[in-house]
Amino acid sequence: MAIPLKQAARVGAYVVKQHLLGRKRYPIVLMLEPLFRCNLACAGCGKIDYPDEILNQRLTYDQCMEAIEECGTPVVSIAGGEPLLHREMPKIVRGFIEREKFVILCTNALLLAKKIDDYEPHPNFSWSIHLDGDKGMHDKSVCLDGVYEKAVDAIKLAKAKGFRTQINCTLFHGTDAARTAAFFDEMTALGVDGITISPGYAYERAPDQEHFLNRERTKNLFRDIFARGDGGKKWSFTQSDLFLDFLAGNQTYECTPWSMPLRCVFGWQKPCYLLGEGYAKTFKELMEGTEWQKYGVGNYEKCANCMVHCGFEGTAVADSVKHPWKLIPIASRGVKTSGPMAPDIPLDRQRPAEHFHSRIVERQLGEIRARKAVPEKV
Repeated sequence: MAIPLKQAARVGAYVVKQHLLGRKRYPIVLMLEPLFRCNLACAGCGKIDYPDEILNQRLTYDQCMEAIEECGTPVVSIAGGEPLLHREMPKIVRGFIEREKFVILCTNALLLAKKIDDYEPHPNFSWSIHLDGDKGMHDKSVCLDGVYEKAVDAIKLAKAKGFRTQINCTLFHGTDAARTAAFFDEMTALGVDGITISPGYAYERAPDQEHFLNRERTKNLFRDIFARGDGGKKWSFTQSDLFLDFLAGNQTYECTPWSMPLRCVFGWQKPCYLLGEGYAKTFKELMEGTEWQKYGVGNYEKCANCMVHCGFEGTAVADSVKHPWKLIPIASRGVKTSGPMAPDIPLDRQRPAEHFHSRIVERQLGEIRARKAVPEKV
C-alpha cells in the first residue's frame, strides 16, 4: 500500500473508534466538489453537462470548511470539475491542512505548471493526477490529444518540487490488461507515490455509454492486470488490499455510500458520489434522511454494475478492521487471480431506475435565479 504511515494510522484509529462507539454508518473520506466547471469534456464524464448558470457556481472557502467540520472525516478528496479553476483553492487546501486533515487534490494537470507555486509541499497533502492509461489510452479517454504528455510533465514537476504525487486511473470496457500493466510499470519507474484505480461508473448522462464495465468484466479485467504484477504487489496502490481483492472478484461486498459522502454546489448529494437523486442541506440531514436501503447492488438498477471505490473502499476498510486476518494471504501472495470467484449479490429484486436530473437542474436554476433577484444589501 502507498498510503503514508501517518495517514493509515490516523484513519485506522478513526475507524476503530467508530466501531467501539457502535456507529453503523460513518464517513471516512469527504468527497468535495467545489465546482462542476472543467477544461476537458471527457466522454465518460457525467458531471459537465449542466447549464452555464450552474457551471459558474462555486463553493466558498467558508462552505468548504463547514463541510469538513460537519462530517469530521480525517481525509478530504477534492475533485470536480477541475479544482484548479477555483480561485480560492490554495486557501481551501491550507484551511484543511491547518485543521490537520489529509488532503488529496485531484486534477487533470493541464493547469498544474501554472498554479503549482500557489501550493507548498506538506506531509498531509497529495496531488492526484488523472491518467487513464498510456498516451493512447488516456488521450482517447479525455477526448483531446496531448493531455497525457502534459500530465506526465506535471508529475515530474511536482516530484521535483517535493510534492507527494499519485495518479488516479479509471478503467473502461475494452481496456487491455497487458497495456495497463505496462502503464503501471511506467508510472512506478517515473516515481509516483501511488496508484488509485477504479472501474468507470456508467453515469446516465455520459456521452459514451458503450465502454463501461459490467461486474463480470471488471473482475476478469482486474484479475488479468494483477496477474501481470505478482498479484498486484509489484505496484503501490493507495487503496486497501481488501478493496483490490474485491475488484478481482474475491470478496462479496455491499456498498457503504455514506463512507465517502459528497458535498457539492447543490448540497450534500443523495445517496452517493455517483448518484445525484436529491440533496440535503446538512450532513446530519444526509445521514438521517436518506433511505439507504433503497440503494446498492441488488437494490437499485443504477447500482447493478458499480464496483467503484467511493462505494466499496469504505466497506473494505471496515472489513479490514473487523477481520484483519483476511489481509495476511494478500500481503504474502498478492491478490488471488485464479480459481472460483466469491458469489455476487443477486439482482432479481432490484427496483427499476428513476430519473431525477431534469427536475434537479430546474430546481437549482430556480434557486440561483431567485438569489440573483434579491437586491444586495448596501
